[in-house]
Amino acid sequence: MFRARIPMAYSSGFNPHPRISYAGAAPTGSASEAEYLEIGLAQVVAAEDVRRELAEALPDGLDIIEVVEAAGGSLPDRLEASHWLLDVAAPEAEVAAAVATLLAAESVLVQRMTKKGLREFDCRSAVVSLRVEAGDRGALLDLVLRHTVPAVRPDDVLAGLAAVAGLGAGEAPLLTRLAQGPLDAETGTVRDPLHFSS
Repeated sequence: MFRARIPMAYSSGFNPHPRISYAGAAPTGSASEAEYLEIGLAQVVAAEDVRRELAEALPDGLDIIEVVEAAGGSLPDRLEASHWLLDVAAPEAEVAAAVATLLAAESVLVQRMTKKGLREFDCRSAVVSLRVEAGDRGALLDLVLRHTVPAVRPDDVLAGLAAVAGLGAGEAPLLTRLAQGPLDAETGTVRDPLHFSS
């Protein structure tokens, strides 16, 4: 932001901080094609100028896709679900059987270490849809997850598949977030949070 000469707004008080907030950041170790950032500016700047200046200042591979002026309301409130692609090194037939078992269950409890210690929660309740197809390393899981509290992550779903069906996801599953935004209840798809009408 400093190299791009973006006129940042700062919080008031003894130790001012730039008004930047990350909405729904992806878990460590996962790839993402859908990250969102809100920036408060001290003066009006055209959205395209902000995009261009940031694009020039950022390293290769970190791309600003679009900048829009906030339409009001809370961006995090519009991020209701995420669409993920999970690439696992396991046979497609085994993965499909495990997915069928998980989807048939009313709840699937998993555990994860958090800042507050070991927590147990239901990973099944967050799964909107989960489909399996063939992949280069074994199987690809197409997953739509509802954002919940506590947050259910793709690795929690893999832990759920292991819990209900003993499925091993193989070494280093590749987790990629394709989209996040409002959840279309009728289609189960994730919409663009910057361009939609309620």
